[in-house]
Amino acid sequence: MFEVRVGNIVGKKITGKVVALAVVLGLACLAVGPAGPLLADDWTQFRGPGGNAVSHDKNPPTTWDEKNNIVWELDLPGPGASSPVVSAGRIFLTCYSGYGVSGENPGEQEALLRHLVCVDRQSGKLLWSRQTEPVLPEDRYRGFIQEHGYASSTPVVDGERVYVFYGKTGVLAYDLQGKKLWRTSVGTGSAIRGWGSASSLILYKDTVIVNASAESEAIVALDKKTGQEVWNSPAEALQGTWGTPVLVDIGDGQFDLVVSVPGEIWGLDPSNGNLLWFAEGIQGNAICNSVIAHDGVVYAVGGRSGGAVAVRAGGEGDVSKSHVLWTADVGSYVTSPLLYQGRIYWVSDRGLAYCLDAGDGETVYQKRVSGRYYASTVAAGGQLYALDRDGGTHVLATGAEFEELAENSLNADGSTFNATPAVSDGQIFIRSNKRLYCIGLAD
Repeated sequence: MFEVRVGNIVGKKITGKVVALAVVLGLACLAVGPAGPLLADDWTQFRGPGGNAVSHDKNPPTTWDEKNNIVWELDLPGPGASSPVVSAGRIFLTCYSGYGVSGENPGEQEALLRHLVCVDRQSGKLLWSRQTEPVLPEDRYRGFIQEHGYASSTPVVDGERVYVFYGKTGVLAYDLQGKKLWRTSVGTGSAIRGWGSASSLILYKDTVIVNASAESEAIVALDKKTGQEVWNSPAEALQGTWGTPVLVDIGDGQFDLVVSVPGEIWGLDPSNGNLLWFAEGIQGNAICNSVIAHDGVVYAVGGRSGGAVAVRAGGEGDVSKSHVLWTADVGSYVTSPLLYQGRIYWVSDRGLAYCLDAGDGETVYQKRVSGRYYASTVAAGGQLYALDRDGGTHVLATGAEFEELAENSLNADGSTFNATPAVSDGQIFIRSNKRLYCIGLAD
């Protein structure tokens, strides 16, 4: 049952096949707070501005190796699958240590630590690092959690604070000098099969929004300044959802908070968490990737068996018949798509490069690319960058014809690359389980 709690008002929806909906209206919106000093080239959240994985950089590097176009590299205190974020000359990312670093000897959970590190963008110097002890017990280091570990959620920064999500250990806020401002629990439950946490934080007005599906089967909004809960929208159907929600502009200053869950696409009111609309979505019991949006249309790919759907945001109740624009039998289990100049691109975890026409969902091409992938493809300089788990970045052309322009290797690193790269001001930031790399042109 989908139950939205805002004060004493409750809205409900039956999970699975939707048969009823009550939309709660008449609630006041949150006030808009002042934004901090962000720069146009900042990459402040998972998959960059708007979560759409598209950079406006015109001249990022296309070739590099261990000796060429590496501006600097920094050893990290531990592994992690979270992506770096960039704000006002600083880079933030999370790591973990002490437990689950080695599959042969994972150690004891009591030794687990999470690390938030802040790095000077220009020099690669570590400015500060903050450790957080875990809330125990954690999910055991076995099965799929061995593929990504205990620092898989990307931070988000607003120019004044940086916010991190450590699953059962909660959401934390720091100022940009590393002072911890608050810490709030969003639940201590476990996802199906103990796969751990992976969804990343986003910001809306004065709130931090987190998909706490694994921890409490809920999407939760917290006050940015205090960490106090603003709203909490629980739903059993969130079980099996690891994607990061996306804010979709529907015009007149209004936004829908959209997330793909097993079997459906949901549009919520980001001011109060109420369910506004839903549509049939990707089938299966696990959705690991995030949706994208452009001109009010939401695009989702995912599911173990694959699937893609385009839905126009907005509306009320079940919009499956009125707002679903197309569906397709292609997909990706882990990686998320992007939209660039009317086409949807992604490289799936199994190494298949896809291009779809965003207008009708028809496949433009499907080609094999070497490697295995957890990182999502990003676009910059009119090109696509797909980072495989062994440190190879495949640079692909955009357009109707598949073309691999370059393959760049950081194989000497010797560890796993799970994090989606960040792109900012002509540089690409790539993290592995060992290091953070700044890649840029030599001049």
